Amino acid sequence: MEDKEKILGRCDWCGTDPQYVAYHDTEWGVPERDGRALWEKLILDGFQAGLSWITILRKRENFRAAFAGFDPDIIAGWGEPEIARLLSDKGIVRHRGKIEATIGNARAWQRLEAEGGFAAFVWDRVEGAPIQNRFASTAEVPAETPLSRRLSADLKRTGFRFCGPTIVYAWMEACGLVNDHLVTCPRHDAVAAMARTG
Repeated sequence: MEDKEKILGRCDWCGTDPQYVAYHDTEWGVPERDGRALWEKLILDGFQAGLSWITILRKRENFRAAFAGFDPDIIAGWGEPEIARLLSDKGIVRHRGKIEATIGNARAWQRLEAEGGFAAFVWDRVEGAPIQNRFASTAEVPAETPLSRRLSADLKRTGFRFCGPTIVYAWMEACGLVNDHLVTCPRHDAVAAMARTG
C-alpha cells in the first residue's frame, strides 16, 4: 500500500483508475528511443483525437492485434481490404480517416527510417535529451508549445497526418521528449534520472 503522501503527490490527470495509474507510474514520460515504439505511440495519440486517453489505453491491446503489432513495414502495404476489416473491428476506434492516416503514416515512417531513422528525426528536435520541465500544477502544463508546432509541421511535411501540435505535444510527454511529471510527483525525479543515464 502506497503512503498517502505519495498518492497525493502523483500527477492528478491519471485519477485512481488502476490501469491509468499503472500507465502513469511505469510508462508515461519514460524516454522512448525505439523508432517503431515512437511511431506506435504517435498513431495511438492520433486515434485519441476527440476522445480521452483512457479510452485508447483500454483498447491498446486490441489495436495492437488489429494493426499487426504496429509493424509499419506490414501496415504500409495495406489497402482497402484491410481498411474494411478494421472498420468492422469493434475492439478499436473505427474511424476511416484515422485508419487511412495510419497506413499513410506507416509509409512516411518508412521514408524517414530509410533517411536516417525515425527516432533520430524525432530526438534531434530536442537535441537528443529530454526537456526537463518543472510544473507545480496541471494548470501550468501547456496543451502545445512552439516546439510541438514545429515538430508537427515537420511531420506533416514528410507525409504524416493526425499529428497536430496538441497531439504531438501529448506524444512528446508520453515518450519522454519532455518531462511533464509535476515536481510534486515521485516520477518527476525518477524520469529525469532515466534521461541522465540514457
